[in-house]
Amino acid sequence: MADAVSSRHLSKTYAYRGGSTVALEDVSFDIPAGETFGLIGRNGAGKTTFLRIAATQLLPTAGTVTVLGYDVAHEERQIRSRIAVVPQESRPLYFANTEELIVWYLRLRGMDRRESRRRANGVLEELGLEDVRRRLVSRLSGGQRRRVMAAMVLASDADLLFLDEPTTGLDPFARREVWGAIQRANRERRTVLLTTHYLDEAEALSSHLALLEGGHLVVSGTREALRARIQLPYRVTVDGTTGAEELSRYGTVSGFGDLRLVFAREREARELAQLALARGARLSLAPVSLEDVFLQLVGRPLDEGPEAESAEGAA
Repeated sequence: MADAVSSRHLSKTYAYRGGSTVALEDVSFDIPAGETFGLIGRNGAGKTTFLRIAATQLLPTAGTVTVLGYDVAHEERQIRSRIAVVPQESRPLYFANTEELIVWYLRLRGMDRRESRRRANGVLEELGLEDVRRRLVSRLSGGQRRRVMAAMVLASDADLLFLDEPTTGLDPFARREVWGAIQRANRERRTVLLTTHYLDEAEALSSHLALLEGGHLVVSGTREALRARIQLPYRVTVDGTTGAEELSRYGTVSGFGDLRLVFAREREARELAQLALARGARLSLAPVSLEDVFLQLVGRPLDEGPEAESAEGAA
């Protein structure tokens, strides 16, 4: 099966009076059809810019992107009829109620009235919005409005779904409901491009991922391939009471604030844990995760703080 999205040497520069900002530079990767693909990175990394180009909302400065076999720069009409988008900054129609908004959206996409109602009822239940189905959107909380926007797209029959930070601002229970709807779309063999800075979300939902940092592609591949980049499969986190030189006997050491991370094999990880416990140190022991991959490749945690604001957020 052909790739749903294919990017080749993609670059995007935002020009403004007195200068310019490079949001993406020479980015190339493929999104397999029928999969959920996680595009991860901190704020300002270029995730939203990539999504907006692939969704035909922005033109690239250089390079090419094809979506469902069509070029985003020249065949946008063919693309738009087969995609659905939840933008990062979404503002639903406030004068409609929740159910009406979803039905109207599906009807505008060409779905008949009966099917629109059926799909709206299903997604309202799936995302825990049944209690607010008759409530005006203007009276919903910010998190509820975010879920309504996700519901509109997830209820559609689009082949490719673009979800830009769909769970930002949601409580843990609402996040899980959105996750379930995304997994259902994936079981239907629809392609999902998910941008997120929640690595647990990316790891739970995505079979393939790409990591952007400062507009550059750092790495892309399957979840398993990314984890395999760290050869030592366990992470021991200890407080700073033990010196880095002593810890290095057990594995590879990284330091962040008052904590030290040691990546080690299972036997060494257990030995280090026993040593730390004997000294009364605080510790945790776990298999490596995407967070560890990010730390190793980028050199700082994803939630350390946003980079300087780029034109991405304003475009």
